[in-house]
Amino acid sequence: MAASSAVPTELGTKPIGALLKQYAIPGIIAMTASSLYNMVDSVYIGHIPEVGSLSIAGLAVTFPLMNISTAFGTLVGVGAATMISVLLGQKNYKVASKVLCNDVTLNILTGIVFTLVTLIWMDPILRFFGASDATLPYARDYMTLIAIGNAVTHLYFGLNAIVRSSGNPRLAMGLTLFTVTSNAILDPIFIFTLGMGIQGAALATVLCQCMALGYTLWYFFSPKRFLRLPRSWKIFQVDWKIAKDSLAIGMGPFLMNLASCIVVLFINQQLVKWGGDLAIGAYGIVNRITFLFIMVAFGFNQGMQPIAGYNFGARQYARVREVYLKTAMWASLVTVFGFIVSVFLSEPIVRVFTSDPVLVQKAAHGLRTMNIVFPIVGFQMVTTNLFQCLGMVKKSVFLSLSRQLLFLLPGIYLLPALLESESGVWYSFPISDTLSAIITGIFGWNLLVKLGKLKDGEDPGILGSQI
Repeated sequence: MAASSAVPTELGTKPIGALLKQYAIPGIIAMTASSLYNMVDSVYIGHIPEVGSLSIAGLAVTFPLMNISTAFGTLVGVGAATMISVLLGQKNYKVASKVLCNDVTLNILTGIVFTLVTLIWMDPILRFFGASDATLPYARDYMTLIAIGNAVTHLYFGLNAIVRSSGNPRLAMGLTLFTVTSNAILDPIFIFTLGMGIQGAALATVLCQCMALGYTLWYFFSPKRFLRLPRSWKIFQVDWKIAKDSLAIGMGPFLMNLASCIVVLFINQQLVKWGGDLAIGAYGIVNRITFLFIMVAFGFNQGMQPIAGYNFGARQYARVREVYLKTAMWASLVTVFGFIVSVFLSEPIVRVFTSDPVLVQKAAHGLRTMNIVFPIVGFQMVTTNLFQCLGMVKKSVFLSLSRQLLFLLPGIYLLPALLESESGVWYSFPISDTLSAIITGIFGWNLLVKLGKLKDGEDPGILGSQI
């Protein structure tokens, strides 16, 4: 995991295709590994003797709470990473270092607060998210250890995003691969050999992130880096103006993850109402499989983020347009492949997670239905991310929320009652994807037109007012 200390000026000069390959491939590998991280936990947990199906359902119940944790992590980390990309494009290295320090302090604070709140009100929160008497013990066992390590998780993922944005995607990828590999090794040892069950999966996750965080901190403390942390109490100083700007940029993904939490809450409540605990377990499996393709597409997004941010800061608008169009094309190919797998190979994939015939049937049906229009999701993700990369907070927030709150949430509430079946939950996904893709396409086209009218080197005006 060698690290370069050079300022990444190549982001403004190297051909876009080569840059996207250079930055996206590590991002894809890292995001794929990250999704496999979660899938490995689910596969091992699903095969715990006698309680595998209930453990899967208990794990699924924790998704909303983990989404809240992710929301606060992205609020801090994504905003900081985006600001640093733009500041590097502007060659403002002093302020970029201040953003890095802010990221450390704010991630630690939010992680500690989340841990305290979660541990104090653990059972009521899990019941609110759909836990029953049968699944609550498994959800509590898993989430308690995850919550204890939350500050580590926030700080690691926040700094990992900055490693990537500051021109070292291979190191960011290497750290992610390390956590995935070590987690896959420790999981069976803790779950089966030591007999820790679902708690073993949580412990393995936290320990792997602690080790990766240790290396990341060493990287940023090194005096060889152009972007580094001071070895003094100044590391904990917060520049509130920078913090405000950073949090404003991170508000889009924060609200998206928070909305996801609300949506999953309704999903769990509707599924347990119309299909019982196994229906929640089915959603847990479907979510893990779908998440794999989403993370691959998000890997392209991560490759685009430093390129688009740097070139927007450097006022090279043609390069911003080019990287967006190429990223959208590749992300769409990923979701087309996800559609093919979901529709034609649903049952064999589900059987990797469980051998329970009822759970297999529910999950396979859900996977086919949920991803029937999956090909249109790729460009939608990239377009929403472009607004975030350029610091256009209001539009990023709106696009982030339109699918989940404007379309998906009403569908989850209304369709199961109309169909008198849990299938109504699954059908709400393709309907919301279609409607939100139309809106995203309109916003994306308008942005491309505006960027096309700007000449390189020209003041972006209102387009750059929020950076």
